[in-house]
Amino acid sequence: MLYPDAKSWHSATRKSVLFFGMSGLGKTHVSKMLVQQGGWFHYSVDYRIGTSGMYRHIKDNLITHAMREPFLAEMLRADAIYIEPNVHDHDLSAVSAYLGKPGNPEKCGLPMAEYTKRQSQFREAEIAALIDTEAFMTRAQTLYGYPNFICDTGGSICEWVDPENDADPLLEKLSETCLLIWIKGDEAHSQELIRRFDRAPKPMAYHPDFLARTWDEYLNDNNIKEDDVDPDAFIRWTYAQALAHRQPRYAAMARHGITVTAEEMHAVATSDDFDALIASRL
Repeated sequence: MLYPDAKSWHSATRKSVLFFGMSGLGKTHVSKMLVQQGGWFHYSVDYRIGTSGMYRHIKDNLITHAMREPFLAEMLRADAIYIEPNVHDHDLSAVSAYLGKPGNPEKCGLPMAEYTKRQSQFREAEIAALIDTEAFMTRAQTLYGYPNFICDTGGSICEWVDPENDADPLLEKLSETCLLIWIKGDEAHSQELIRRFDRAPKPMAYHPDFLARTWDEYLNDNNIKEDDVDPDAFIRWTYAQALAHRQPRYAAMARHGITVTAEEMHAVATSDDFDALIASRL
C-alpha cells in the first residue's frame, strides 16, 4: 500500500486517500469536513463525470427536448439562447436525469436499448474520471499548493474493476496514487439506504451483466413486456439487489487498502481524528 504502516502515514508530508463504498455512508461528508479543516483538496469523481465525460451527452439531450417546443426551437436555431446543464458536487440531478430509468414511455421510461447506451456512456465517463485522479492530485499540489488529496468516488466504482484480480490495471493505478479506504456499512445501513431510495428512487449505474440479468428476471417474474415496466418499480426492485451485489466486490477491493466502518467515519470531527483513525487501521 502507499502507506504500509501508521508511522509512514503520520510522517508523510503529502497524504492522498480514495474513499469508496455505498452512496450515503459519508464519503462526501468527511471529504468536505477535511477541506474545511484546511490542507485537503477534494476531487469528486461524480462531479468530474457530470462536467466532463457526460457533459456533452447531457447538453445534447436537453437541446433535443427543447427542440420539441417550437418557440425554443426557433430561438435555438437563431442562436438567440443557449442551454447548458448545471452540475454541482452536491447535486447531480442533471446526470441522473440523463441516465433515466427503463420502462413504460408514458411514465418517462426509456427503451432498454437507449438505457443501456447511456449506461455505457456513464461507465466510460466514470473510468476516465478515475484515471484522471493522478492528474488532478498533481494539479492540486503544484498549482494550488494543497499537500493532501481526497478522491471521492461514486458507489459504482466496484462495477468497473475486477476486485479479485491483483493486477487489475485501474485498481493498480489508483492504489499507486492513493490509499484506498472502504467505508463499510452494515445491514442496518443497507436497510436505511433502501428505505431512502424507496421514498425517492434515483437512476443508478450498473455493470452490464448485472443489468441484463436483473432486467430479464424482472420481466419473467412479472410476466410483462418492456413497455409495461413501471420505471420506478423496476429500479426500486433492482436497488436492493445492487447493494447485495456490490458488498463482496467492495470487500475484495478493500484488500488493496483499509476498511473503516461508517460509524467510525461519522465520529470523525477533525483532521486529527481522521489521521488517528487511518493510522489505527494501518
